[in-house]
Amino acid sequence: MENISVKYFTKAEFNTEEPYRLLFQLRNNRFKYNQIFTTLSENASDVGFKGFGRMFKAFTEERADKGVVIDNITKFEGQEMELKTGEWIADDFGVRRCNDRNGEDIACVHPIMPVERLVNIDTGIEKLKIAFRKGNTWRKEIYDRRTLASANNILDLANNGVAVTSENSRYLVRYIHDIENLNYDIIPQKSSVGRLGWINDGFSPYIKDLIFDGENNFKKIFNAIKTKGSFDEWLKVARDVRATNSPARIVLAASFASVLVKVLGKLNFMVHLWGSTETGKTLSLFLASSVWANPGEDGFIQTFNGTQVGIELLEGFLNNLPLIMDEFQLVKDKKMFENTVYMICEGIGRLRGKKTGGLQDTPTWKNCTLTSGESPITNNSSGGGAVNRIIEMECKTKLFHNAPEVADIVRRNYGHAGKAFVLLLNNDFAKSMAMKLYKEFYDSLRGDSTEKQTMAAAMILTADTLATKWIFTDDNPLKVEDIEQYLHSKESVDVCARGYEYLKDMLAVNQYKFFEPGKAPISEYWGTVSGGKINIIKSIYEKICNEGGYDPKAIASWMKQRSYTETSEDREYKRVSINGSKKWCVCIKETR
Repeated sequence: MENISVKYFTKAEFNTEEPYRLLFQLRNNRFKYNQIFTTLSENASDVGFKGFGRMFKAFTEERADKGVVIDNITKFEGQEMELKTGEWIADDFGVRRCNDRNGEDIACVHPIMPVERLVNIDTGIEKLKIAFRKGNTWRKEIYDRRTLASANNILDLANNGVAVTSENSRYLVRYIHDIENLNYDIIPQKSSVGRLGWINDGFSPYIKDLIFDGENNFKKIFNAIKTKGSFDEWLKVARDVRATNSPARIVLAASFASVLVKVLGKLNFMVHLWGSTETGKTLSLFLASSVWANPGEDGFIQTFNGTQVGIELLEGFLNNLPLIMDEFQLVKDKKMFENTVYMICEGIGRLRGKKTGGLQDTPTWKNCTLTSGESPITNNSSGGGAVNRIIEMECKTKLFHNAPEVADIVRRNYGHAGKAFVLLLNNDFAKSMAMKLYKEFYDSLRGDSTEKQTMAAAMILTADTLATKWIFTDDNPLKVEDIEQYLHSKESVDVCARGYEYLKDMLAVNQYKFFEPGKAPISEYWGTVSGGKINIIKSIYEKICNEGGYDPKAIASWMKQRSYTETSEDREYKRVSINGSKKWCVCIKETR
């Protein structure tokens, strides 16, 4: 552009339009604009005119009211689209605008612009994908509108490398707001999701053009769910495992079954491998993980080294895919972990309030959780609900004949089977076939096992039958007897029945602490033996139950209902004369 001659204005002339019109005409030529702006600012200062910047801003606003558009555009090298910026100058030197103090408001010292608007298909919440460049590399990050709308919250962008401080944060907020509204029809809008699993008529992450907008903590797991390597190589290994009676094949089938839980409308369940080291428990989880994702170091397999809140958030994110956790021995308080088992199998997180009032979104999920460790999750004192929800399999021998080869192959080949399975399942005919198979297996399994155990086993058998037909084509599905041996019986699930057996064991070991009426008691006694009954002093009975992890009142009621005890009419206990005084006792019939 040719040189422009700029006259020297008097103080009075700065109250006319002439100097501002000259500057306004150069608004799209940043270099000449800055030259003339500096010259006129110095001129105004020399003649004692204050407020040059304020007057120019008023002039531009007046032109905007008259339909004279300030048509600045983004001029970033390597930008993926050109956006209108209004009064903002946006080029490789950053983003700024003129202010009324003869200076500039700097929003950012490097290129930055919104490039995509994301609408979450679960919540309807909008987010913006922001592109920014420092040096020669463009980066993109997704942010909540709440973050981008506040001068304080937008400082979080600094964590990703955006040059925002408390000094320029309010200008950056204004710039992003302005540029989005000026280009609402230009900035593309896409659907997004913050979780995995079934979504309307599709399955995340296999829905085309669906973008992940969830927590950065989960991005690593999301990105691990992909296909890699040879499907045939993976199939060969999986078929070899399926040809054995190893519990690993049940874990493999349970991985497929996870996506059936919602389709069939059934309850969540857990499958747990336990036993000594070097049996192949972790490798079994690797194989199950490779159905969907990279089983290596990318984070799909978790450990028990975390909190209940962390597990809750992971379950909500995975949603219908299996949560896979290794190393149960890392759990310090195994009794308290029962609460986590209930939460996992109920499929809903804890209700929490917001600092600003109201309730946070509560995570929900419908899936299977696969775990392993050196010991069972449940024990004799575990609640019946916890025992009922877990299929536990002890690994007494090695689960794989060629463990190193299996590990190597599933690390290099993964993700094909799960994707194919859900794509083949995602139609009405396949879903009705799954429901029919489930009912057949459920009826075949109904026997001594509980309803919840039967339900879980039927889902595993259904998934394995479908996978045999669609994926493995080896005519070698799991049979009812393959899994039936691992199911808990109704009696073993009943915590009161287990508590009663524990009580009888304790009485047998300590029978010398009971004496017959009329005989001298020993120094420490628990009660008497008379008339075919064992009379245990109530406080002693409660101590025995509590030390074993059982509820004494529940067991006393359970025994009364089955006429295992003699009681007062309205109580679970009976007053018995012991050593000259009446005491409340639990009176167990010896024949029981």
